[in-house]
Amino acid sequence: MNVFLIDADNLSASAWVDEAFRVLQESEGVMPVRRAYGSAENLRGLADVLRVWAVRPFVNLSLSKNTTDIALAVDAMEFACQMPMPKMIVIGSGDADFVPLVVRLRERGIRMICVSERGKMGREAVSAYDRVILVGQEQALQEASMTAVQAPALDAPVVRSAARKTATRKAPAAKVPAKQLAAKKVAAKTTAAKKAPASKAAAKKTALSVKDEAVGKMPNVDVSAILQAVPALQTGQPQPLAAVAKALLDGKLRGKNLTSTKLLKKFPLHFELLPLERPRTVQYRPSEEAS
Repeated sequence: MNVFLIDADNLSASAWVDEAFRVLQESEGVMPVRRAYGSAENLRGLADVLRVWAVRPFVNLSLSKNTTDIALAVDAMEFACQMPMPKMIVIGSGDADFVPLVVRLRERGIRMICVSERGKMGREAVSAYDRVILVGQEQALQEASMTAVQAPALDAPVVRSAARKTATRKAPAAKVPAKQLAAKKVAAKTTAAKKAPASKAAAKKTALSVKDEAVGKMPNVDVSAILQAVPALQTGQPQPLAAVAKALLDGKLRGKNLTSTKLLKKFPLHFELLPLERPRTVQYRPSEEAS
């Protein structure tokens, strides 16, 4: 029997869960036991993909402290004590808090696999598993391809300059009679004078249109807009930063070049990000000024 236990507060995007099932199905076989643990808000956001893959949702208690990890660990130990014992248990989370559980189950002869979003896998947890599967490859490949396309542009001016120097050395300019050269200079100045006003006007118009377009795309973001895009924050309970970031992107409150962390830090009186060095959760705290 193979078991897949998902921490929906960590593996919190539908695309990641769907990709995880597809990779496991192709490489490890069928997962008869499929469960997802998390808050009501996160499980509601995964409702479609959980329905497609027939995953049983387990809502954790609504307490001030997150209880998802403990609920998942208790069920994993219960499966390990059953007869026959599972051959493989997959943990859908890159959280290092699961390492003691993973080591204990591996000692009992159970094959342990981790499925984690690429940016959330704890480095110290990698060696505890028999295999680690990172999801979100499409986004990583897209970023790599964009970097590869932009990189040659930095070297282009140097290549052109070298080519010009080489051409200048190899092909010396032919001598032109003085009268013919003077006539060409006068014609060139006249042509440049005629084109200059039109070129300046066109450049000014283009710059204005680009500026207007950029201003038009800038979202008007305030605390109320953030709360409207992420209703789960209004409960006052800590929410996974990844889920909040996805909701802000879907609500068009931020672009791909603006991280959710930078956006939320603009409102320090309302949003608390923890831990401070590498935030993983966001909590809404209504300020006295707002109330």
